[in-house]
Amino acid sequence: MSQLPKFTMVDAAPAPVGPFSHAAEADGWVFLTGQMPTDPDDDGAPLPEGVAAQTRRVMDNLILVLNGVGLALDNVVSVRIFLTEFKRDYDAMNAVYRAYFLPKPLPARTCIGVTGLARDALVEIDLVAKRP
Repeated sequence: MSQLPKFTMVDAAPAPVGPFSHAAEADGWVFLTGQMPTDPDDDGAPLPEGVAAQTRRVMDNLILVLNGVGLALDNVVSVRIFLTEFKRDYDAMNAVYRAYFLPKPLPARTCIGVTGLARDALVEIDLVAKRP
């Protein structure tokens, strides 16, 4: 029997830039809202310079949310990445992204070029995880 969805805010994670929860869970599937390259300790701090530094911050923020719901990158099934400068930043983003998952099998993934992101970020990443 299905359970009602559970919505979670994680204190250690950055404050949302909009009206949403950090994570929503239903039937063991956990959907993490896209994370921005914001500093979890200072929402007003400038974003890191360049897509590599922003990708690291985004991945670290995703890990904060995953840990806050009792999961880790090993539980990730699918990832969506949004880039504002797709051609320019794709390779640099991938170099950082791969380091978080290798040598493990990589999750399914979609990478999309977009015209803009909140706070003029270069990258945003969301993901789906599954409880064991």
